[in-house]
Amino acid sequence: MGKPVVVLGIFNADTGYRAARLPKLGETIMGAGFHLGPGGKGSNQATAAARAGGDVHMVTRLGEDDFAAMARAVWADAGVKPHVIVDRESHTGSAFIFLQEGTGQNAIIVCPGAAGRISEDDVEAHRALIEGAGVFLTQLEQPQPAALAALKIARAAGVTTILNPAPAAALPDEMLALVDILTPNESEAETLTGLPVTTVAEAEAAADALIARGVGAVIVTLGANGVLWRKDGVSLHAPARAPGPVVDTTGAGDAFNGGFAVALSEGQAIADALAFGCAVAGISVTRHGAATAMPARAEVEALLAS
Repeated sequence: MGKPVVVLGIFNADTGYRAARLPKLGETIMGAGFHLGPGGKGSNQATAAARAGGDVHMVTRLGEDDFAAMARAVWADAGVKPHVIVDRESHTGSAFIFLQEGTGQNAIIVCPGAAGRISEDDVEAHRALIEGAGVFLTQLEQPQPAALAALKIARAAGVTTILNPAPAAALPDEMLALVDILTPNESEAETLTGLPVTTVAEAEAAADALIARGVGAVIVTLGANGVLWRKDGVSLHAPARAPGPVVDTTGAGDAFNGGFAVALSEGQAIADALAFGCAVAGISVTRHGAATAMPARAEVEALLAS
């Protein structure tokens, strides 16, 4: 086990609906299935990292309700160490997830609830935890000022910082300059740069544009085409590794980020950490759900050895 991975992010209770297509406004259609389970990018990433063998700490806000109990049970099962501000004036987050029958593609609406009230003061209260991390990982589902405050603390302490810029949003150069590794998917890279990202060469150009704004390195996640690492004009490509048919891509990016973070915290070389993250993601997409799909360390090592 390497140095701690500290994750700032949100937990959502995911309500998943499977159907052939999304309904039009005013229309009702019949679905093919329903699932209630744990989600939220921060929680998913923390769960992936912990199940992959990391010493993982999760900083967030929860309400005091059944969904909060779900969060704590998921983290206990995975081995995530929670650092929770209980917010009795709000509710634990929830999300609507549409899953297209046959393709596994998704569309999502997030209502973060209590986690949408994570503040700079909440971050400051966990300063010592962040300063003691090997890797600090966050996303953009909680308020951006809180993420910025945490990145400042981590950077000042020499902690490796990873920002998964999801959901896509405009980011100031001040924030990008605090990020050692930015991990957008293709659409997020397009939003951040205004450049198309449909090929590897275009992903490299978008990564270079982000590096020019102050990011240390960029990993563009490319779905079935794996991931592209870019730094100082040099690229590494790690292919996707799925051991079976793809059934649900909901948590794939979170699986990669969590797996990559824990590999990095263990001191693995970048190429090895990329392959490790791809293996975590590759196993996750062969299962339904998000946090519940995250594989154990032994499964990841078995896939890498195969």
